[in-house]
Amino acid sequence: MSDARVIDTGDTPARPSAATAPAIGRGLRVPGRGRNAAAAPVRFTFDGRTITGRAGDTLAAALLADGIHLVGRSFKYHRPRGILSAGSEEPNALVGTDRGDGRYEPNTRATTAEIFEGFRASSQNRWPSLRHDVGAVNDSLYMLFSAGFYYKTFMWPKSFWNTVYEPLIRGAAGLGAPPTERDPDSYAARHAHCDLLVVGAGAAGLAAALAGARGGAKVILVDEQAEAGGWLLSEPEVTIDGRTAWTWLADTLRTLAAMPNVTVLNRTTAIGYYHQNFVGLCQRLTDHLAQVPEGAPRERLWKVRAKQVVLAQGAIEKPLVFAGNDRPGVMLAGAARTYLNRYGVRVGDRAVVVTAHDAAWAAAFDLARAGTTVPLIVDIRPVVGGDLLAQARSLGIETLCGGTVTDTRGRLRVSAVRVNPVDAAGRAGGGRWVACDALLMSGGWTPSLHLFSHTGGKLVWDEADQVFLPGRATEACRCAGAGTGRFGLAAALADGAAAGAAAAVDAGHPAETPAFAVQGEGSMAGTACRDLPTDRNGAFAKAFVDFQNDVLAKDIRLAVREGFRSVEHIKRYTTNGMATDQGKTSNINGLQIAADALGRAAPSVGLTTFRPPYTPTTFGAFAGYNRGRLFEVTRRTPIDAWAAERGAVYEPVSLWRRARYFPQPGEDMHAAVARECRAVRAGVGLFDASTLGKIEIVGPDAATFMNRMYTNAWTKLEPGRCRYGLLLGEDGFIRDDGVIGRMAPDRFHVTTTTGGAARVLTTMEDYLQTEWPDLNVWLTSTTEQWAVIAVQGPSARAVIEPLVEGIDLAPGRFPHMAVAEGRICGVPTRLFRVSFTGELGFEVNVPSRYGRAVWEAIHEAGRAHGIVPYGTETMHVLRAEKGYIIVGQDTDGTLTPADAGLDWAIGKAKPDFVGKRSLARPDMHRPDRKQLVGLLTQDPNVVLEEGAQIVAERDGPIPRTMIGHVTSAYWSEALGRSIALAVVAGGKSLQGRTVYVPMPDAVHAATVGGTAFLDPENTRLAV
Repeated sequence: MSDARVIDTGDTPARPSAATAPAIGRGLRVPGRGRNAAAAPVRFTFDGRTITGRAGDTLAAALLADGIHLVGRSFKYHRPRGILSAGSEEPNALVGTDRGDGRYEPNTRATTAEIFEGFRASSQNRWPSLRHDVGAVNDSLYMLFSAGFYYKTFMWPKSFWNTVYEPLIRGAAGLGAPPTERDPDSYAARHAHCDLLVVGAGAAGLAAALAGARGGAKVILVDEQAEAGGWLLSEPEVTIDGRTAWTWLADTLRTLAAMPNVTVLNRTTAIGYYHQNFVGLCQRLTDHLAQVPEGAPRERLWKVRAKQVVLAQGAIEKPLVFAGNDRPGVMLAGAARTYLNRYGVRVGDRAVVVTAHDAAWAAAFDLARAGTTVPLIVDIRPVVGGDLLAQARSLGIETLCGGTVTDTRGRLRVSAVRVNPVDAAGRAGGGRWVACDALLMSGGWTPSLHLFSHTGGKLVWDEADQVFLPGRATEACRCAGAGTGRFGLAAALADGAAAGAAAAVDAGHPAETPAFAVQGEGSMAGTACRDLPTDRNGAFAKAFVDFQNDVLAKDIRLAVREGFRSVEHIKRYTTNGMATDQGKTSNINGLQIAADALGRAAPSVGLTTFRPPYTPTTFGAFAGYNRGRLFEVTRRTPIDAWAAERGAVYEPVSLWRRARYFPQPGEDMHAAVARECRAVRAGVGLFDASTLGKIEIVGPDAATFMNRMYTNAWTKLEPGRCRYGLLLGEDGFIRDDGVIGRMAPDRFHVTTTTGGAARVLTTMEDYLQTEWPDLNVWLTSTTEQWAVIAVQGPSARAVIEPLVEGIDLAPGRFPHMAVAEGRICGVPTRLFRVSFTGELGFEVNVPSRYGRAVWEAIHEAGRAHGIVPYGTETMHVLRAEKGYIIVGQDTDGTLTPADAGLDWAIGKAKPDFVGKRSLARPDMHRPDRKQLVGLLTQDPNVVLEEGAQIVAERDGPIPRTMIGHVTSAYWSEALGRSIALAVVAGGKSLQGRTVYVPMPDAVHAATVGGTAFLDPENTRLAV
């Protein structure tokens, strides 16, 4: 990590010339208001129409400045939807954004997208246009689409599912259209370590960062917005330590920027919180730029390991639930205040406020002073503070305390709201309509606990405020500020400072808790509520809880009536909280309505699970550098370049590139493989086996560990000897195999299949850490440490013997399945006497850096013996002639050792090993299980297709019963005919019988036999 600094990829907005600056907005910009009041004009388009905003605007702010509230259509009913919020919790304003050069992205939140010159945005989920959407017919048929309608509707006739219902659902599902062009952007990734990670750069987060950093702790402060400050950006009049909020904010950021132990990351979202204080961050680097610098990544994924974490994510304002609460122009009061004070935008000319919280009154007062007519404030509480009423009177605002909202009017934007008084029994009385072009609502605040929930931290219910708060933590983290229910500015600053200081101390640094003097702060009192009282028929009221998924209050009550009791079940039945915002604005309202319907307390109903990522994150950010050629990295052995220079033809094997065969001029693959096979059987061949997985198992309990993992017995295996090892899953089926050498009493050299290396090591680590933590054993992957050169054939000993020092290779002195350490060509080696060809063979293991040099030396020494390099295709033929299996090709995950003819590899006297109990199940001993056999076609020139199905009879009704399939099939040069391996039901009992293999050209007959086609007595291995 470099020296700390403030990282902000934004550009300082330029001041426009008075002579050239075009008009910005349609009279809804307040001159001189907003943090970007002096910023340059920016032209962009929305649905093809050119609009002018200001540098520093979000798309939502610029649209609202132009009087545009309608931005999209809802998912199910295609109802007109407008901008609800001002942050990442936005459920409605999802748009397609085009940054040019093929940089198109669907489902971008208009509330977080930053405009620039030439920026293009388009509405979604509508046809043919946003104002005239054919899908809006669903709104008239809403009674047909109640909660769970898809479970009840698409049942009969059954045959319609594949032909009608599923295509219809798939065609209607989804929001936005996926991009069709290749993503031209690049993405970066970075690891970082710190003493203290602070998530959220609002008042609490800034105080925490200051407190932690002053004692020398290494601090990373992140915030998802373009600039730090959080709610301070929306409340400029309050003072902190005698300075306005914006002045205090600027001073604080300068102080942090000057500290070498602090890094501030703007436009950075903490997307996931994992074990051991590992936090994923996604930083947006260039989305806000009109011109992307050459080579600049679009986003960077930070992988941060922190000693301590402070979560200061603030709180999300709750919508109110009433009929017609989803019309464009109905929005959160706090969002309206943000657009006014931060961006200088009034959200309407005539705004009515309905609230259960004092904060909405402040929004009304700010708007009224800025020129918006506020005819009425409706508060559901019968009593509010006298100072609020006095301010309202002074501004000419009518108030209705103990009131409710029961409906709205307006097709594409709210035009009127119906307000009603509520009596002492909670019944709505006679109503009246009040004209408006904006309706601002506030149901209070919900602490943002998504990241805390990722850790499995316990949430506790606060009965007074009717919210969940953080309880017992499972990680070294603290929550601070509004996220803990301390919604006031003074309380948030004090809480953040205390959390930052305590975290710094726990991270090993001295710290003091700074104090802050706050003046001019408004009241944060409020009450919790469910859906508002109404004078309407609840069966027909469209009171929305989840705006994105069109979930109504009556849908949740219907789910309860239909028997759902758990909030998780209610969520899935109604789809409440399943949208891209994970229920940020809907979960608590949905929970309280469900609790009311159940007649139970809210905490007994539960809270849905929050899952990472916290906000939607691009696939590109997760992929990072791993795209294109790097998406699946091609691994190459130290000998790969030598093979390429000799014209090798390659094939991918797991993540490796392996030489398949070495053609000479005029040879096709068949001819090259036949030549290579002849050379190995008659002389000597050279094969690169470096890709084999290799694991070093070391420790006093190494033999015990091996005994428990593998089917074989290992305790009595002498150092210097090898054994074939067979690894099963807990289900008793074959998972991997390999030759294992015991290098010392406490050390084993384990080989695995090429594709199974990572899986085997992970499995071993899992057992060692969770099942047998008492064993004193260390596991180390050494796949890349050793280059492996297989020297195979009758002349193998003659080739390498002159090159080896310290190991006696004379016949009888270094027998088959022996291993020894010595030197070859002057470098250290682990030499194995093993064979995967059935011939005399050695596997030379040398440190990778010497791999090519040793290979070349062996190749040179073998010239006198006619040595031939061979590839994987030849290796497959040679091993199949001997009946040696390849796990994953000749096994399919359902074969037991007995099925594969490997029951000899099971330690019968062992008390236990992985999979032993499963092998005792009766089903594992059925005689009709699929078993590995050999096949010889009646026509020796026919090579069967691998994967071809096998049937018991040549003719018969179709479809025929498949009794197995071909796993391996080759032309055997040594036998002068084709051979095949197959798994066949009851194969052991079919020896000598004829089976049939349908192929595109004909049905071919084959005789079932043993799996060893060549030298079944293994006489060649004993040389």
